[in-house]
Amino acid sequence: MGLRPGRCYRKVHRAYTRVSRRRPRKGYVKGVPGSKIHQFEVGEKKSYDKVLYLISKQPIQIRHNALEAARMAITQHMTKNLGKGRTYFLKIRVFPHHVVRENPLATGAGADRFQQGMTLSFGRPIGTAAQVKENQKIIEIQVNDESLKIAKRALKIAAHKLPLKYKIVVENIAA
Repeated sequence: MGLRPGRCYRKVHRAYTRVSRRRPRKGYVKGVPGSKIHQFEVGEKKSYDKVLYLISKQPIQIRHNALEAARMAITQHMTKNLGKGRTYFLKIRVFPHHVVRENPLATGAGADRFQQGMTLSFGRPIGTAAQVKENQKIIEIQVNDESLKIAKRALKIAAHKLPLKYKIVVENIAA
């Protein structure tokens, strides 16, 4: 069965991260699936002229696969336009702690005989999500002045992978 659409998990509810360590059989969440984000920091850590932030305009949940898709899109765009000599630094500033659950419902002929409906409907964990507040920085890119336009475009491409209204802020790095 494939993933449910991201719109099912967009709203921010109370964070659920509890996994019982002392008594594992007592905890509802039996195990948390691993995050799909492979790297939170990409590129060369050195001094740059500008820093760009992708900032959320609303509180929202962002699933881990959407964050990884955004990271890959930025890396691909920057590498294609700047060349292999990594002349930028990218950082994902949010971490997916919130456990996303799904109560799968059976469909088809005879499904009502073995399905419990909403009885014991806690659901099983299917992934994780980062809970983002309004005006929170999600992604940061550090570049030199000549790469500023390319980095802005990369953040716009990445924002299309995320379920949010965004703004891009450019700041000078004080040396």
